[in-house]
Amino acid sequence: MEKIIFFGLVIPIMAYVLYLGGMAIMNGFKSKEANRAEKEQSESVTDEISETDEISETASEQTNNLSDELSKLNDLKEKGIISQEEFEKAKNKLLNN
Repeated sequence: MEKIIFFGLVIPIMAYVLYLGGMAIMNGFKSKEANRAEKEQSESVTDEISETDEISETASEQTNNLSDELSKLNDLKEKGIISQEEFEKAKNKLLNN
């Protein structure tokens, strides 16, 4: 009688516990793989953003350099060091490059 109770109750319970453990392990592997894929995707997006930032920084530096050069030319014109004609030529040269 005791053997029947043992085989009838304990074995199925142990099988169910092993099943739950296996499912937990498999869910852990799936989650780990999903996290890895998400991390790789976020890294690629971050790389794209940093490349875009570098391009915009370079463009803003060029714009700042251009505006600095134009303000220097304007100062020279206002001080009378260069004429209006020379100012226009230098300005057109800067803007066309």
